[in-house]
Amino acid sequence: MLPGSAFRNGQSAASILCRRCLLRSLASRRQQIRHVSSSYLNLQAQAQKSWQEKAQLIKEGRIPHIWDMFKDRGYIKDIAGTEEQIRELLRLQRIGAYVGIDPTAPSLHVGHLLPLMPLFWMYINGYRAISVVGGATAKVGDPTDRLQSREPITKADITMNITKIHYQLKRIWLNVESQAERFGYQKERRVWKRALMNNSQWYNSLRFIEIVDRLFRGMRLGPMLSRETVKRKMEKGDGMSLDEFIYPLMQAWDWWYMFNKLGVRMQIGGSDQYGNIVSGIESIKYIRDNERDPAAKLPDDLYHTPVGFTVPLLTDSSGAKFGKSSGNAVWLDQFMTSTFDLYGYFMRRPDADMEKLLKLFTFLPLSEIDKIMEQHNQDPSKRHAQHALAYEVVALVHGLEEATNTQNRHKGLFSKRNTVVSSFPKDGVPTANLASAFQIDIKLPESLILGKSISRILYAAGLADSNSDATRLAQHKGAYVAGAPGQPAATNKGLSYGDLTFTPIKSWFPQDTKNFLIDGKLLILRRGKHFVRIIEMVSDKEWEDSGMMYPGEPGTGRVRLLRDSLVRAIQDENIEVDDPELRKKLLDRAEALYAIKKSVNKLKLPETNHVKNNRARQILGQSLRFVYKTGPRSVKDKTAAIDEVLERAKREMENHEADQSKKDTKKSRPGKKKSSYTRIRVD
Repeated sequence: MLPGSAFRNGQSAASILCRRCLLRSLASRRQQIRHVSSSYLNLQAQAQKSWQEKAQLIKEGRIPHIWDMFKDRGYIKDIAGTEEQIRELLRLQRIGAYVGIDPTAPSLHVGHLLPLMPLFWMYINGYRAISVVGGATAKVGDPTDRLQSREPITKADITMNITKIHYQLKRIWLNVESQAERFGYQKERRVWKRALMNNSQWYNSLRFIEIVDRLFRGMRLGPMLSRETVKRKMEKGDGMSLDEFIYPLMQAWDWWYMFNKLGVRMQIGGSDQYGNIVSGIESIKYIRDNERDPAAKLPDDLYHTPVGFTVPLLTDSSGAKFGKSSGNAVWLDQFMTSTFDLYGYFMRRPDADMEKLLKLFTFLPLSEIDKIMEQHNQDPSKRHAQHALAYEVVALVHGLEEATNTQNRHKGLFSKRNTVVSSFPKDGVPTANLASAFQIDIKLPESLILGKSISRILYAAGLADSNSDATRLAQHKGAYVAGAPGQPAATNKGLSYGDLTFTPIKSWFPQDTKNFLIDGKLLILRRGKHFVRIIEMVSDKEWEDSGMMYPGEPGTGRVRLLRDSLVRAIQDENIEVDDPELRKKLLDRAEALYAIKKSVNKLKLPETNHVKNNRARQILGQSLRFVYKTGPRSVKDKTAAIDEVLERAKREMENHEADQSKKDTKKSRPGKKKSSYTRIRVD
C-alpha cells in the first residue's frame, strides 16, 4: 500500500488506494505523445497547398468536380444535406467518407459493390476512405425494410463472418490500388488514406452511460416512432424489439466516433439507408452542439457538418433485386460463387442495361464506355459490352490475372463449365500460391485439431507447404492464431465478438490447442497478413462420412497410395515378380490403379502430391522389396513358407548338380583346357 499524507477527512492514502491502482489511474490520465517528423509535416503542407490549387481549378471549371462525376455515372439517389453544401465541402476539403457493412452473412455479394464504388472513386481522387465492418451491430442486425426479426447469430458465426468479410475487403482494396494505377491515377504518398475498421473497436471499450448521456438524452420518441420502418414492422410485422429500435442510434454513434476522431463527414449507403443516414446527421449535430467541454467543442460550420447520400436500387428486367440469382445472392467469395459464375452473371445482363452497369461498376473512363457501346451496338450478338463489364468486375473482386483466366475459360471452354468448387485446391496449383488457393473457411477432424501438433494443422489447412515449413513459420513468428494463449477453453476471450486479435503461434503441446477454440469448435489461423483459415472442428465420424482428405492425412501420401496399388495389383494379377516381363506388367497395372484411385477421390491433391508416371514407376520399383518383406502371420504359414524355401533350394541344388555333370562331360573331351570352378552360394 502507498503510505503518504492524509486526506482532509483524516484518512490516509494507504487506506484508500493501493500503489497499483494509483499508478494505473495516473497512467490513464497521462497524455499520449506522438512524435511527428518535419518531413511528414512538410509533406502534409505541400498536399494541402496542392489541394487548394485543385479547388481553384474546379471553381474555374478547368477540371471536373467529383460530384459531377458521381451524377454522370448515376451513383446518386437521395441526398442528406443540400447539393450546394456537398459540392463546396468536397471541393474545399479532403473529407473522409465511409460505408458500413454488417457481417450477417459469410460473404459480401454483388449488391455491396454499388455503395462501395463511390468510396473507391473518392479514395483514388485523394479523399480519406473508410470501410466499416459492423462486428458489434451485427448482433442486432438492421431492421430496415424487414417485417420479421433476424434469427440470433452465434458467436462463432459472427466471428467467422467478420473474419471472412474483413479479408475479403482487404483483397478488394488491394485490387482498387492496382485498378487506379492501371487507369493512370498516381498515388500520392501519405496522402491517399484508407482504413478498414470494425465498430467493435470502440463499442468494446464504450461505457453504456456515456452513450446514454451524450446521445440518448437528445433523441425524442415521437420522431423515432414515426419512421416508416418502425410503423411497418409494428403494424404488419412481428413487432419491434428495443435493440432493433435503437439500431439507427448505434449506427449514428459509429459515425460520430469517426466524425470526431478521423474527420469523416460523409456517409454513403444503399438505397434503403436514407433514414439511418438522416438519423445519424441529427445525432451528430446534437452531440456536437451539446458538447460540455469547451476545448472539445466543434464549430457549427461547413467543415463540421455531416452529409450523406444513397445509391440507387438496381433491379433486372424481371424486377428482381440486382445481385440475386434464382433466390440466391451472387457472392464475391469465389468458393461460394465461382469466378466463372460471377463472370457469367454479368454476361447474362440485358443489352439495355449495359451502359448503366459499365458506369456504375467499372473504373473505365466515360469516353471508353462510349466506344465499347458503339462497338457493341454494331453486333450485339458478340456481347462485347457484357465481356467488358464481366472482366472489370472480376478484376476488381479477384484481380486482373483471375479476370483474364476466367475470360479465356468463358470464351474457349464455355461448354465445359463446372461450377462445383472444392474447398481444397485443384491439381496443378503451384506451391507458392497454395495458401491463396484454399477456401478461407474449411472443416478438419477433431483427431487432427486436438491430437496433432500445430505444425500439422497449419499444413493441413494449406498455410504451409509441408510440416517442416509450418515448423519454420512458427519458429520465425510468421503464423498467428486468433485468441489469447494460456487461457482455459471455457474462458477464452482473446477474440471477442468481431475483435480480430491475433497472437504469434508457438509450438505448444497438442492438448493445448483447445485453449484457442472459439465456442469449442472454431480455430482461426493466419499466415502473414492476408492468408487466413477459419477452421471448424468436426467429429471424426463426420469427417470420414464427408469423403474429404487434407494434406498430410495419415494413409493418403503418394508412397502409401502407390504401395496400396502395388499390393492390389499383385492380388488381382497373381503374378511373380522375378520374371522381368511380368514385373513390367505389374508396374503398369499398379500405375493404372493409382491413377484410378486418384481420379475417384474427392480431394484434388496439390502439385506437391502429384506423381508423374516415371516417378510412380521408380517408387513402385522401390516398393517391391517392401511388399515381400512382410512375413507369414501364423505358425502354419511360417512352416509352409519354410518348406517352400527348402523345396526350392533342393530344386536349385539338383539343377546345379545336373549342370555340373554336363560341364564335367565337356571337360573330359581331349584338346580342351580344364576350367576352374566357382563357389555358388544358394540362399
